[in-house]
Amino acid sequence: MPPKKRPSGNLVIVESPAKAKTIERYLGPGYTVTASYGHVRDLPQKNLGVDLEHDFAPRYEPLKERRKELEKLADQARKAETVWLATDLDREGESIAWHIADYAGLDDAHVRRVTFSEITKPAIEAAFAHPRAVNLDLVNAQQARRVIDRLVGYKLSPLVSSKIRRGLSAGRVQSVAVRLVVDREREIDAFTAEEYWSIAADLTRRGESGEFTAELTKIDGKKARIGSEAEAREHEAGLRAAEYKVASVSRTQQKKSAPPPFTTSTLQQEASRKLSFGARRTMSVAQSLYEGVSLPEGQVGLITYMRTDSLSIASGAVSEARGVIGERFGADFVPDKPNAFRNRSRGAQEAHEAIRPSSFARTPESMRAYLKPDEFRLYELIWKRAIASQMAPARFDQVGVDVNAGRYTLHAGARKRVFDGYQAVYVEGKDDEEDERLTVLPDLRDDEPLDLAAVAAEQHFTQPPPRYTEATLIKALEEHGIGRPSTYAPTIETIRARGYVTIKERRLFPEESAFKVTDLLVEHFPEVVDIEFTARMEEQLDEVAAGKNEWVPMVRAFWDPFSVQIAEGRANITKQVELTDIVCPLSGDLLVKRFGRNGWFLGCSGYPECKYTAPLPGEAAEAAALPGVGEECPECGKGHLVARTGRFGPFVGCDRYPDCKYIKRETPAAERFGVCPKCGQGRVVTKRARRGKRPFWGCDRYPDCDYVSWTRPGRPEEEGEAPAAAAAASG
Repeated sequence: MPPKKRPSGNLVIVESPAKAKTIERYLGPGYTVTASYGHVRDLPQKNLGVDLEHDFAPRYEPLKERRKELEKLADQARKAETVWLATDLDREGESIAWHIADYAGLDDAHVRRVTFSEITKPAIEAAFAHPRAVNLDLVNAQQARRVIDRLVGYKLSPLVSSKIRRGLSAGRVQSVAVRLVVDREREIDAFTAEEYWSIAADLTRRGESGEFTAELTKIDGKKARIGSEAEAREHEAGLRAAEYKVASVSRTQQKKSAPPPFTTSTLQQEASRKLSFGARRTMSVAQSLYEGVSLPEGQVGLITYMRTDSLSIASGAVSEARGVIGERFGADFVPDKPNAFRNRSRGAQEAHEAIRPSSFARTPESMRAYLKPDEFRLYELIWKRAIASQMAPARFDQVGVDVNAGRYTLHAGARKRVFDGYQAVYVEGKDDEEDERLTVLPDLRDDEPLDLAAVAAEQHFTQPPPRYTEATLIKALEEHGIGRPSTYAPTIETIRARGYVTIKERRLFPEESAFKVTDLLVEHFPEVVDIEFTARMEEQLDEVAAGKNEWVPMVRAFWDPFSVQIAEGRANITKQVELTDIVCPLSGDLLVKRFGRNGWFLGCSGYPECKYTAPLPGEAAEAAALPGVGEECPECGKGHLVARTGRFGPFVGCDRYPDCKYIKRETPAAERFGVCPKCGQGRVVTKRARRGKRPFWGCDRYPDCDYVSWTRPGRPEEEGEAPAAAAAASG
């Protein structure tokens, strides 16, 4: 019997189990690698958890779903000779490392902090050769962010809920994001389209047939501005009667430099444009690429850390990229010096590398067999962008032609790519408001006469600013310095989950709750939704992370005026209800117009003693026409059926709700399949589970009858089949 293996003296703690497998293989015997599965402690869910009387001391507790695992992790850590905290290299990762050490009661002598931006053998070995202590400045910056966000959310959300409607929330970053969407929608609503006209002429060289198009640019030496059809027709006639000749021809060569490698925000933007990935999906796939996939040589991390605002690439990786470029494309595609980039985004920390492949030698083609479809598509995007960032510029021959036609000047331009450069690999995606038009021009000379083939005026209208997509909202947040790489995707997800925005055709549309909450915050808590104030707070958090400032004074500077505003808001902000002259049929009190989860409705002013609700008068006629209104409730026999409005529109239910929760459900004939074969009383109808899209068929008398079938039971009643025949088919 072999001797029992002794536990390792070195315990390595990472965040994800996928990462643990890869790192344990690189470290070899003598190391045990385990995972924390992300965050392990947080502020309590049911109370503030911040001691306002003692310098905002946070009271952390283990996450409910992680309590047992944390205790086991802490026990392992106490028994180990050395604990290596290898959580992610951002502030959240630093904070997780500190929480583990603090909960386990580890002393500094037994703790080593290691970080790495890629999960490769050289990177892991280098990290473990140069450990450090837990950086308390980074921990304090993350702690300050968490405390401020808790103060805002815990104090402001209840106030918003009480003044507008239950279930609403407010947050330091989410509310600014919502305001951006609301402000854009109001710009669109306020926009007045202005008419303008353009005129283009199709021209040919004298005696030749090949046409090119020139746009009218000047009239009498001034910029052409045509605002009506009458003006357009006048100038159109003038151009038809004019003599044309080339005024000047300019030929220049232009260079277009390679784009920088991806940061978190630009990856999310480009994945949205090119792959139609949402921010959350992008980060989920990127996480799996970073943690590692199974290759013949074992589990390997394919990309560097994906939460970053840096544009730099390690010198070793740059050298490898230049080698791959020279081998695949030739020496002309390798610039004389490596390309370097400067980040112009406000508040960029640039503490790490940009997002790049861990090895440029792992081409997308060579990885395809080992990756899931989404993983391959995102890896290909990252690889191409990173390799392109180190390639030579693309070169273009640019030709511009000005044409004289009496009092008119027209212009035609063409651009021809003469050297692909980085565009042999990658061309950046464009937002839909961007446009680039090119044409082909003959080899024209100065003073050369031209013939007019056709002239046409075209009407246009100025367009309102486009609604945000996830990609353009993230771009706006980054440009304003709001949030950090780790917060973009969660912010978008939060405002969607809270019902502030809906997404239609990839555009963000604000719901009415977004307008109401934004207006309340702008009026009574302007700093909370002020873009500049929020950006300055991010900069202050950066200063704490850099060790330049203490976190407690920073939090106090925010809390002192904010707490006064909260107190004033509770006292002075009126609840958003509007008294009507309509009498409640149950209590005799007047009804009030309220704002709820499903929009505006009428409710009794005697709430909560009387819970009567009704649609608004404009919607009441539609609701009153529903079958069953006014009938006795068939379930309780005491109430009567009234029209109500829910998230899916008007419906009929008992007026004794919530004591009686009966709802009259009318199933369309297309979804009815005859008499239930089990009970013989109900109808078989189409049903759908709350989660999942697959339909099933069951008795409409459920739960009294539990008949269910996953097979479509014959033809629906609307196709003319008798209920009895449908029942037989279902049997």
